[in-house]
This record gives sequence, C-alpha cells and structure tokens, in this order.
Amino acid sequence: LGRLQRVDLRDIWATEAQDFTPWLAREENLKVLAETINMDLEVEAQEKSVGPFRADILCKNTDDSSWVLIENQLERTDHIHLGQLLTYAAGLHVVTIVWIAANFTDEHRATLDWLNDITDDSFRFFGLEVELWRIGESPPAPKFNVISKPNDWSRSVSQAARRLSEEELTETKATYLRYWTGLREHLNASNNPLRLQAPRPQHWYNFGIGRSGLRLGALASVQEKSIAVELYIRRDPNGTCIDQLLEDKEAIEATIGAALDWRKLPGRIASRVLLRRLQTDPSNEEDWPGQFAWFDETLRNFDKAFRDRVRNLDLLTELADEENAE
Repeated sequence: LGRLQRVDLRDIWATEAQDFTPWLAREENLKVLAETINMDLEVEAQEKSVGPFRADILCKNTDDSSWVLIENQLERTDHIHLGQLLTYAAGLHVVTIVWIAANFTDEHRATLDWLNDITDDSFRFFGLEVELWRIGESPPAPKFNVISKPNDWSRSVSQAARRLSEEELTETKATYLRYWTGLREHLNASNNPLRLQAPRPQHWYNFGIGRSGLRLGALASVQEKSIAVELYIRRDPNGTCIDQLLEDKEAIEATIGAALDWRKLPGRIASRVLLRRLQTDPSNEEDWPGQFAWFDETLRNFDKAFRDRVRNLDLLTELADEENAE
C-alpha cells in the first residue's frame, strides 16, 4: 500500500486569480466541487464585478437555475473575504455562496453556521477546505472537505411548519404534498441518481437535467387522473432546441421505450416532451407504489436519453435566468 502525502497548494496554484480560479472553472474540475456539495453547476462568468469587488466564479445550479457564487482563498479565512461574500450575496441576489479556503478559523466556520440558521431556505452557505494529496510519484489530487453547510432537514421541517401555519392547504394541495413526499422517499430508497428537492403542494415536482433553463418534471393531475414525465425547455419560442432533439427522435424513444408527445408549441415561450400515463389516479394511495415505480423507471430513462443531448444543445435563444418565474 502507498502512503498519502500532502502537497502544498502553492506548489500547484501560485495565485488564486491566475491559477486556481481558471483551474476550478474548467468543467471536469468544477464537477469535483459540485459532487461535494451535491449540485450540478454550470459556469456563467469568472471575475464578476460586484461594486468595488470581483467575485471569482459565478455559476448556475442547473437543478433550479439559481445563482451560485464561488469565492476562493488559498490561505486561512479572513474578515475581508467574509465581508466580500456578504456584499456579493446582496449585490447579485445569490442563493448559494461557496467559500473555498485552505483553512477555516473557528469564528468563520461559526459565522457560516449562524448564517445558515438565521436565513430561510432561499439562501445557502457552504464552507469548504481544499487539499492536495498524492501517493508516491502520482499527480496531486484535489480534495474538498465540507466545513459548513445548510441543514436541509431542519430547514425543510421549519419551512413546512411555517407554510402550514401561514396557509391552510386545500385537500388537493395536501394530496400533492403527500404524493411528492412519498415519491421522494421512494426515489431515495431506490438510489435514483436524480437530485431530490423538497416537495411542495403543487401538481409538479422538478429535477435538474444538467443545463440551466431545462429540467425534468414529474406531473400529476387529480382532476384528469393521469401522471406524466416531461422534459421542459424554457425560452424556446422558435422551437430551436426541440428541433435539435427531434433529429435523434428514434434513438431517444428507443432509450425511453415509448413514443413521446413532442410539443413544439409555436408562439409559446416553452417547448415540452412528454410521456403520459392515463387512467391513473394520484389520489388513490393504494396505487401509489405502482405509480412511484413508474415514475422511478421513466425518470431514469428520460435522464439517460436526454442528459448528454441537453448538454450538447446549441442554444440559439436566451434561456430564462430564473425557473421560479413560472
């Protein structure tokens, strides 16, 4: 067995702006960070100006098209960088802040924990320490250690309690909330590869597909007694995106194992590709195991059929900055 040897960060990255930031912004390296914080990230800009400061990397979380700001510091954390992060959050309305440093002081770790406690689920603060290791003469390998992160479980509980105290859900909305909560538990137990968000009392439940402005969705209709899975393409008024996907229609439908409903929707903002299951009642809880199994298989197939193709789309139209505008 070999022995792990720690490598000084400055031996590989002499400077933050000219060495570490460009390295981290490359897709294959950003993926390592994204896996650590359980997100799918897409770089939007480097050295983004925010007032008198310049943020290192600005990304989109492709799960929900929210902003993610990454600030790098190849040394011990300090008050200056903490102040800059808060300035960025205010100036860019950033939802997720990721502070990367060689070492975190106890007070800065406590500050991030405190920020995660006092803010609602619209904001997230991560603290990560970066390390470099090698075995023998191997190339150095990066490792990100999570020092501080949001407590999603406590937030989801407090959010649900707050929502229930502020509004009384209709019977249909309450059904949807229980339905998606059950689906999330099923997908988690089956190790479905999609990232699972907190369920809400609405007729859809969204999943990221690896590119901002596009998403997978699970749909349920108590009124129509049907369920469906869709690929939703936002800001595709001319059908540019769906036309590119239609070039691979046969291969896509072969992967999914069914003919799909391709909705170009001329004149509308969005395009959609759906597979529906009719005569299926989401309010029938005895039938939920079968419905959840169908969602599980169909979502996996959609992800397999579309994820790489979505990444390779030539987006000739501007995608929306925020999915929440829906």
